[in-house]
Amino acid sequence: MLPAAAALRQAWAQDKFPSRPIKIIVPFPPGGGVDLTARLLMEPLSRELGQPIVIENKSGAGGIIGVEAMSHAPPDGYTLSLTGVGTLTAGPHLRKMPYDPMALSHITRLVRMPFIVAVRNDLPAKTLPEFMELAKRQELRWASGGIGTSQHLAGELFTQMSGLKMIHVPYRGTGPALNDLAAGIVDAYFGDPATLGLIRGGKARAMAVTSPERWPVLPETPAIAEVVPGYQAENWYAIAAPPKTPEPVMAVLTAAILKVMADPAVKAKYDENGLHPATLSRADYIAYLQRDLKTWGDVVAKGNIKIDAN
Repeated sequence: MLPAAAALRQAWAQDKFPSRPIKIIVPFPPGGGVDLTARLLMEPLSRELGQPIVIENKSGAGGIIGVEAMSHAPPDGYTLSLTGVGTLTAGPHLRKMPYDPMALSHITRLVRMPFIVAVRNDLPAKTLPEFMELAKRQELRWASGGIGTSQHLAGELFTQMSGLKMIHVPYRGTGPALNDLAAGIVDAYFGDPATLGLIRGGKARAMAVTSPERWPVLPETPAIAEVVPGYQAENWYAIAAPPKTPEPVMAVLTAAILKVMADPAVKAKYDENGLHPATLSRADYIAYLQRDLKTWGDVVAKGNIKIDAN
């Protein structure tokens, strides 16, 4: 009788989900794209679920500390975390992970956005084909936000697919890389949407974007795939719950988040910030994760990329 009673209590609790505030862990500091993704979701999701949504920034180790904290939370749907390339699909190829990325209860991808290939203003090349020709004639220095970051991997994939030999200059974050690009110390930078400020301020030029098609934010800027067929490297942020979160709870969370992200007003706010809603069904999202995991595993292996942290 006791197991049956426990099952009934669990079913009743799930039927009432959610009955208290839900916490979303942002595994990076306030102010970045991951944080903004969560905060744009917070208010409309709270209205949809009828409960407060609380954001907790818990940064460190490229996002791994925050996701690890979520992974150890009770699997009741009341603690979620944003996830992404570094914490799910590239990270496992670069370091020992304190959790199994594919064992998490994955809800959906939330947004996607391309990287921007920006170049110093006085670089002689004005088009992507010219840039590639220049790279064949002289050593160009390209920057990223650090070894093993998604920016680095996007640039590495470009050099692997194009056959170009360029010098990678890793920085400790976006800010220093942008400063040196503006100063002309590096020739190019594979950057996130934060690079738009430098471009719009006339301190750098947009050479290409890494999405498979042109980006509406920079409609005159070609996609790398126009010159290197098949190239695609996008950054994305998703949301997950702890392993073994019950299916009824996952169903409630998934339905609510997909509904909110499809709302035109919500989509407009994301688009304004260069974060494009790109939700998937749970089955499609898990298939996407498996493909992304293989892509970055191949890039890391071929490029023999290693980071100090283990």
